[in-house]
Amino acid sequence: MKYIFVTGGVVSSLGKGLAAASIGALLEHRGLKTLMQKFDPYLNVDPGTMSPYQHGEVYVLDDGAETDLDLGHYERFTSGVMSRMNNLTSGQVFDAVIKKERKGEYLGKTVQFIPHVTDEIKCRLHAVTDNNPDVDVLITEIGGTVGDMEGLLFVEALRQFALEVGKENVCFIHVTLLPFIKAAGEVKTKPTQQSVAKLRELGIQPDIIICRTEADLDEDNRKKIAMFCNVEKKNVVAFRDVAHTIYECPLDLRRDKIDRLVVDRIGLGHTPSPALDDWEHFVRRVIHPKNKVTIAVAGKYIELQDAYKSIYESLIHAGAHHDTKVNIVRVEAEAIEDHGAKAVIGDVDGILVPGGFGDRGIEGKILAAQYARESNIPYFGICLGMQIATIEFARNVCKLRGANSTEFDKNTPFPVICLQEEQKGVEDMGATMRLGSCESIVFAGTKAADLYSGADRIHERHRHRYEFNSDFQDKLQECGLVISSVSEKEGLVEIVEIPNHPFFLGAQFHPEFQSKPNKPHPLFAGFVKAALDRALAQ
Repeated sequence: MKYIFVTGGVVSSLGKGLAAASIGALLEHRGLKTLMQKFDPYLNVDPGTMSPYQHGEVYVLDDGAETDLDLGHYERFTSGVMSRMNNLTSGQVFDAVIKKERKGEYLGKTVQFIPHVTDEIKCRLHAVTDNNPDVDVLITEIGGTVGDMEGLLFVEALRQFALEVGKENVCFIHVTLLPFIKAAGEVKTKPTQQSVAKLRELGIQPDIIICRTEADLDEDNRKKIAMFCNVEKKNVVAFRDVAHTIYECPLDLRRDKIDRLVVDRIGLGHTPSPALDDWEHFVRRVIHPKNKVTIAVAGKYIELQDAYKSIYESLIHAGAHHDTKVNIVRVEAEAIEDHGAKAVIGDVDGILVPGGFGDRGIEGKILAAQYARESNIPYFGICLGMQIATIEFARNVCKLRGANSTEFDKNTPFPVICLQEEQKGVEDMGATMRLGSCESIVFAGTKAADLYSGADRIHERHRHRYEFNSDFQDKLQECGLVISSVSEKEGLVEIVEIPNHPFFLGAQFHPEFQSKPNKPHPLFAGFVKAALDRALAQ
């Protein structure tokens, strides 16, 4: 197996994850099998208990691992299916080392950062290698910025690992910032030079430098960076700000032939140039669509772009599938509570209520669901959004006044959403929810069955603790709610829908975690199609 390590310097949020994912996409289009991995230096065991304000969305994998949102980019840009082995944090590393020490596995030795902690990091690389013998290239992104104290052990582990597997099998890529200083009227290369110097102090000489830049990279600056950073000029690559969509990133990096540089470095230069026709077709549909719809997303963390990252990307995928631009209107749920749904949301083609935790903005989301149901506006509820739809239907159609979830009102007279018995008494917050892929039955003759092309079994990813209360199932169905999917194992309600409505569907799972650029998730595709039908009819 060959290895690519992507580090970052100067500042955070440079787009290392997108750079890594783009390289993965380009290598796959060259016919190579890639797998991606993220090392995060923070001490949390995983992002599951972190606020979206701190870290954006939590991306859930098939095996239930709660991971960094960059793994979402990895799965969307490549065909690889990630597992918990593909995300490693300092918290996991130190937890493993301490447990081994307590068990006496170090045979009485003094436990130290080197070699014990660095060995634990290398163990993850070896484990992924051993578990995926058919993979050609493993791409590993190192979170944080080179020089940060918390990331030093990861960089040291990579230095050791490269020596062990042979430097001819490893490509180090460093992503830096080329700032444009407006007052001086020029791009400055010094931050890149100093960042690479710091990396070299730690024992790693980058093979390729990716320069994040607002504009292009002229030959003089390319030559200067090459000279001071000790790389060939052709290995200084521009990563420009893209104009329309992140899916332009692989095409932008391809301009400097980064995939050719990488395969030449690791001895895979015999592979053919990437066939990017399908990717270019998708990007053209995103940039120049024939149609347009407006969809309101009513949420709790609406001001944060990364809080609902996968949902926004899934809407883009579905929009491109229907040759349609999706204009997203972000609606703060609390504003709906204050001013009403119609006043805040207005005339839109669809309303989506995403997942979330806590009671802030809940009544606003319920009002949004009611507005969509009564106004025949397509509605799509995801996780909490499905529970919101159930609560709204119970209150306003079944006349169960005060119906609620016990998450928000422990004393509700009609707990249509509640904890399952096995969840009661759970105190730890991390990884204690219903997590990961679950097989579910889809009932024939329903909207869900149509959207899944008649499939009677589906596998979807979950991240929630509260469930549809089966005690109210008969009552809600008598009033017209259709339960169109239940979990195979426990019989838990997975999808609810309302017939005789353009589109009113709630899914207890997170379909956004399985949507890809040229393969939109069927529920998102159906939702956008319903929104488009509404837009064209007006």
